[in-house]
Amino acid sequence: MDSQFVDIFVKMLGTAAVILVVAGFIAVSPLLKQSGGHNKWKYILQAGLVGGLFGIYGNLSGTAFNGALISVRDIGPMLAGFVGGPVSGLIGGFIAGAHRLALGGITAPPCIVATCIIGILCGFISLKQKDRLVRPHIAFITGILMELMHLGIMLAMVRPFSAGISIVKGIAVPFVFSNAVGFTLMIAIMTFIENQTELTAEKNRLESELAVAEKIQRSMLPVLNNSFPGRKELTVAALMEPAKVVGGDFYDVFFVDKDRIAFLIADVAGKGVPAALFMMNAKQILTEKIMRSTDLGEAISAANDELCQRNEAGMFVTAWIGILDLTCGKVEYVNAGHNPPLMCTGAHAEYMITRSGLVLAGMEGIRYRQNSFELKPGDMLFLYTDGVTEAENKTHEQLGEDALQELLDSVSGSDTEQVVAQIRDKISEHVAGFEQSDDITMLCIRLESRYGDQGSGE
Repeated sequence: MDSQFVDIFVKMLGTAAVILVVAGFIAVSPLLKQSGGHNKWKYILQAGLVGGLFGIYGNLSGTAFNGALISVRDIGPMLAGFVGGPVSGLIGGFIAGAHRLALGGITAPPCIVATCIIGILCGFISLKQKDRLVRPHIAFITGILMELMHLGIMLAMVRPFSAGISIVKGIAVPFVFSNAVGFTLMIAIMTFIENQTELTAEKNRLESELAVAEKIQRSMLPVLNNSFPGRKELTVAALMEPAKVVGGDFYDVFFVDKDRIAFLIADVAGKGVPAALFMMNAKQILTEKIMRSTDLGEAISAANDELCQRNEAGMFVTAWIGILDLTCGKVEYVNAGHNPPLMCTGAHAEYMITRSGLVLAGMEGIRYRQNSFELKPGDMLFLYTDGVTEAENKTHEQLGEDALQELLDSVSGSDTEQVVAQIRDKISEHVAGFEQSDDITMLCIRLESRYGDQGSGE
């Protein structure tokens, strides 16, 4: 009996394993994907049919024992009830039970009754307690109760009674345990696959939304080409590469009036969507305040106050803002906690180390002072965010300010687009494929001539 007991147990588990593998494939297919409206009954019928076919496979792979057929047939109706509700469970139970009835034997009548009842009960339990049923211990207990009920129906219907007792004693342990474990694993597999499918769909949705957000963010940056800024007195080039799909760095170039052009570069603390949202708000506020004020220091002070008022997230932004007068080369500027730019005169680049103000959105009521210097024809101003100098390779060695200065010394004679491109190449060479950890942004401006020296601004 011990050897027969083991054979039954092993064969039932092997059959259950096949059913579980097939159930896993079905879970990722559109076959058992519920939809509303007129397709509801189609889904119910499909779920019942799938459960019934699993039950038939359980019958065909079962083991004969004292006139009974011992199998994992009940997993089929359980599956149908779990995914499709009581009607699906009844359909699956009836199909599996009818096939069992056709095979004959003294346990055939109680089996069709038991499989139908099990399918219906699992359907009702799933409707009411599906969130609990997916827990392994609840599923296992449910499976045990269903199979004990099956054995009870067998005892009530098999005649003579002594035959029913003999069958139940011989099969109870492998029958109950195999079906309960199979039911538990089936729910675990299908729930896992369902969750992974939902996660994948959510991931795809987020990636799609981020791609749209990236396009929106890019559209907010000025397109610097021959048409803009469209003045012979200066050339401008820029680059912005976020560490993630969207980022917190930004730059801007716009005319304050006919002969004065504002330019700025900024770096919001943080990366990703929060930084991008704050970046768009900061850019809009800075542009508005600069356009409305005749004093740059006052404009930045007003922008800071407004950013503080709208800063529930506690973020902040560093910025370097300048206004270039094309008639004389004078640059008025404010540094709000940002990296000092480099001034390139001839073949020499030098950091413009001046006293910096507090970061924007850090504290309300801060007064920012504007400073000034003069750009001469041929001079170039290079602005950047810390993602440039702090770019790391795999040993966490940063590019550094000295390397950036030396590189600008070597390329300062190039046009602005080449300067930006060559510095980006240098960063790529330095990091050697190591993952970018911060947004990288550059803005390069060269004064080609003064407006008065040309005799025309066009």
